[in-house]
Amino acid sequence: MKKTILGVLITLMVSCNNNETENVTPENTNVEETNITAGKEAFCGSDILRRKHLAEDPAAMQRMLQIEQQTVSFIEQKKMGKILPDGSVEIPVIFNVLYTKASNNVSDARINSQIDVLNKAFASTHADISKIPAEFQSVNAGDTKIKFRLAGINRKSTKTSRWAPDDKMKKASTGGMDSTNPNQYLNIWVVDYMPYQTGYVLGYATFPEDAGLWNDGVVMMDDYVGEGGPDATHNQGRVTVHEVGHYLNLRHIWGDANCGDDLVGDTPQQITKHSSVPTYPRYETCGGVSRSVMFMNYMDYSDETTLFMFTQQQNNRMQASVSASGPRAGLRVL
Repeated sequence: MKKTILGVLITLMVSCNNNETENVTPENTNVEETNITAGKEAFCGSDILRRKHLAEDPAAMQRMLQIEQQTVSFIEQKKMGKILPDGSVEIPVIFNVLYTKASNNVSDARINSQIDVLNKAFASTHADISKIPAEFQSVNAGDTKIKFRLAGINRKSTKTSRWAPDDKMKKASTGGMDSTNPNQYLNIWVVDYMPYQTGYVLGYATFPEDAGLWNDGVVMMDDYVGEGGPDATHNQGRVTVHEVGHYLNLRHIWGDANCGDDLVGDTPQQITKHSSVPTYPRYETCGGVSRSVMFMNYMDYSDETTLFMFTQQQNNRMQASVSASGPRAGLRVL
């Protein structure tokens, strides 16, 4: 599953399609619509937008490669006992809610529940921890030492109910809200709906190569924030856990390619993303090797009832990101 840094570069460049953001048709409307997502494919937009961004911005590509080299160095030093085992960091979070009507002005209660879900997911203290199959229990991350604290909620009424996944919601000058010091806070923007091609984007995140930039953070559709949203398959706040994983330098578990590479050694290689509720065990063959796959990992696409673990080596990547020498070291300043 391992690739060289050069291999990562080649993979990203080959897979980038300059037309990937076509057919995004946001509209400024307040028309009430029912079941607007019914029958449409839902996407995590993080990797789609990242590949376009890296193809268009050589400086971002260089930052990404440097972060990957720093991550490898951090993991090697940790193996040699040069990194303290307790890498605790508490990340302050700002929510920026853009709403058109009361029903998508996500409540304080839902936002607080999202912070609770994040903390339980990253500490492995939720009730579903007992569902981790025995074969994967030895690689479960356990307590990642990454915590989250609600630092503020900003709200803005707007007539824009359709937002393309193009960062316009992140600037007041384009109808959104400016971030709050993205070097020291995780900003999470909440919007009504993000159409994409024939489907929609549930959420997307910037990766660490954009740490501290004006657009750094996570964007979420309001339906998928916190517990109790209207989508029965994704109403536990774990879509946001997935996007925060990207923010902390995790890739999709299938490596965004057929039998791809997520740069993590303890996640079994799998053919592609999963959806709905797969039956365990599920075996897939990559490179002539049949493996039991980890569809219950937060970085897959399964229904939220099925997502309940990070791995130890995924945590190594996240810890490298928030370490004192990492790209998100600013989050340590509280």
